[in-house]
Amino acid sequence: MTIDAPLDAAPVSAPVQSLVSSPILPTLLGLALPNMVAMFGSTLVAVAETSYIGRLGTEPLAGIALVFPFVMLTQMMSAGAMGGGVSSAISRALGAGDRERAGVLALHAAVIGTCGGFFFTAIMLLLGRDFFRLLGGRGGVLEQACDYSQVLFSGAIAIWLVNTLASVLRGTGDMRLPSITLVGVALVQIIVGGTLGLGLLGLPQFGMRGVAAGQLTAFALGAIFLSWYLISGRSRLTLDISKFRVRRGMLLDILKVGAIACLSPLQSVMTILIFTKILASFGTEMLAGYGIGARLEFLLIPISFAIGVASVPMVGMAIGAGLVTRARQVAWTAAGLSGLTVGLVGLIVAIKPALWISLFTGDPGVTSAASSYFAWAGPTFLFFGIGTCLYFASQGAAKVGGPVLASTLRLLTVGIGGWWLASISAPAWTLFALVGCSMTVFGLSTAASIGLTRWGK
Repeated sequence: MTIDAPLDAAPVSAPVQSLVSSPILPTLLGLALPNMVAMFGSTLVAVAETSYIGRLGTEPLAGIALVFPFVMLTQMMSAGAMGGGVSSAISRALGAGDRERAGVLALHAAVIGTCGGFFFTAIMLLLGRDFFRLLGGRGGVLEQACDYSQVLFSGAIAIWLVNTLASVLRGTGDMRLPSITLVGVALVQIIVGGTLGLGLLGLPQFGMRGVAAGQLTAFALGAIFLSWYLISGRSRLTLDISKFRVRRGMLLDILKVGAIACLSPLQSVMTILIFTKILASFGTEMLAGYGIGARLEFLLIPISFAIGVASVPMVGMAIGAGLVTRARQVAWTAAGLSGLTVGLVGLIVAIKPALWISLFTGDPGVTSAASSYFAWAGPTFLFFGIGTCLYFASQGAAKVGGPVLASTLRLLTVGIGGWWLASISAPAWTLFALVGCSMTVFGLSTAASIGLTRWGK
């Protein structure tokens, strides 16, 4: 196997040298494992939070469903999209042997994260109630959604800073500390949110505001810790805050990847909302069946995320060092690993859907609908895993336009195809087949864009 010679002879540190020369698959697995642990922590939070919100009543449970797409959008933009841009820029600088530039980029990343947090705070505090009304929120449900949203998004800067600073460390090849931090954030969120929300240990019951305060507290502590860690000099970067000046070129190096990549999570959320709106006309059982299927799809995203994020510094450092062939090998290896893992789960539930469905319902109508979803969509999870992973790998190469366009094609497939099927009163199974078709379009078009796009300088 032959790889390109470096374009220059800039010296690189031992961790960087390891990422640009070690065997690809073992290195990728070593980087992905901590991310999977962190994603498992996030899954525990979702389960725990749903559990104690359910104890507050039906209206709070419906209210959190209205807020969830916006919370998901905040996380996906800060961690996956802009976070990928941050990791990409820093890893490319380190791969080229320029540690000073990497340190300055880290400070610019913190500026971007701060601005992103303030943006979400302003938008959600000003327009949150209107958004929830558009999604059907009324009466007590709307008030519960607003209670949660107003507290959480008042401190959106904490969420953005945690994910941004974690991405800074991932860009250096350090996956362990960000993962440990995110697990700690998850535990604090579960404990504080549950205590304040339910009024445990003799404290007043703050309801939805208390649950949101738990998440806000956890991320604020996480942001403080990661800031201290980076400033203290314990990381692989050297930060000189006293000499820091905002430089347009540094911001653009991050934003040329991160800003464009932010379109992908926005399109993903729109895809879910559009499809849910269309399917609602087919009745409660069909909607519930899709919800059970989509829940598994949501839980599989962290697998692709963990592998994809692990590939970003490997691709970025290889690009920075001029090793374009190795960068592509990393991308395809990561995509194959993600596609195989996610695709295997999809194939299993397509053959034995009861393994998943029986965990949530015994209703014959809902079971039939969910089984139909898995029969049509399950085999295409393979393409979903490939596309999602390659989206992250392309961030490392600073060539994210193709994967974002692929996400646009998926949105158009669902939107136009769903409208047409609904207009001719097609049976519900055709919509589930449309989901599988959109995943296939997303995966294949992303792979094609990677294959056709020139990487490197």
